[in-house]
Amino acid sequence: MTTTIRPARADDEAALAKLDERTWTTTVSPAPPPPPGTPFFDEGCRPEDVLVAEHEGAVAGYVRLNVGFGIPAHAHVRVIGGLAVDPDRRRLGIAKRLVDAAVAEARARGARKVTLRVLGHNTAARRVYEACGFVVEGVLRAEFRVDGHDVDDVLMACSLA
Repeated sequence: MTTTIRPARADDEAALAKLDERTWTTTVSPAPPPPPGTPFFDEGCRPEDVLVAEHEGAVAGYVRLNVGFGIPAHAHVRVIGGLAVDPDRRRLGIAKRLVDAAVAEARARGARKVTLRVLGHNTAARRVYEACGFVVEGVLRAEFRVDGHDVDDVLMACSLA
């Protein structure tokens, strides 16, 4: 069972959009689910912003690595803006490999810090991030109301300096 991490290509569009549809839940996002047919790539997410995991020849996951605020004072920071793994391929270490690859890519692009936001009740993702060296830098208490419950927005970061 071979898993490889590679840069996304434009022809990954359909597989990545389908993966977003399959993995959306209120555990991972406070936003509404993407409507069917929503393109994955747009002006805010280009193929060069995404790393893809292929497992046994199929797209099995992705991580999106964004710039932070578009100002010079924040140029040293990259942001993990999305992480998804095919539900049929979970518990194979794919998420950790994707996050590690994103951190390595951020370092190669000159970043000194990688940040992310994760919902407080998404304990599986938080464990992956912690295993990759991320620490909690802040918590926005009850930042979201999801399924009738208050949910924290957890800010995490990994220093590359």
